[in-house]
Amino acid sequence: MTPLTRDVYPRGVPNLLNTSLFGVVGTIGMVLYVASLAVKGYALVDAAVRRADAYPAAGKKSKALWLVILGLGFVWNLVFGGFMSLLDIAGLIGALVYLVDVRPALTQVGGGPRRRGRRNPDEGPTHMGPYGPW
Repeated sequence: MTPLTRDVYPRGVPNLLNTSLFGVVGTIGMVLYVASLAVKGYALVDAAVRRADAYPAAGKKSKALWLVILGLGFVWNLVFGGFMSLLDIAGLIGALVYLVDVRPALTQVGGGPRRRGRRNPDEGPTHMGPYGPW
């Protein structure tokens, strides 16, 4: 056996050195899987850190509903893997709707993450670095 055969690699570890058609398709599938998992994870974390009262103020559904939608999509993708099932694609669409529609509306009404420190802009700079304001 040569070192590039499929038997050398443990189960579940992709053979990225395989240049056959199936190796290329598998690599593209893995990249799409990781990208969709990253988008869903980012949307879930962003929705979790937003204030709950900002969702109705922006005219969007509740924070709990968005956390359920994004959480189910993320967990489904993480547990069952893959990229081409109907529920994977539905979870990705939910995450993209959140990122394109809900997140900008929340930012516009001031529903950003809770921050410690001064909230009044008249009190001075709110961004403090290790050597002072920036």
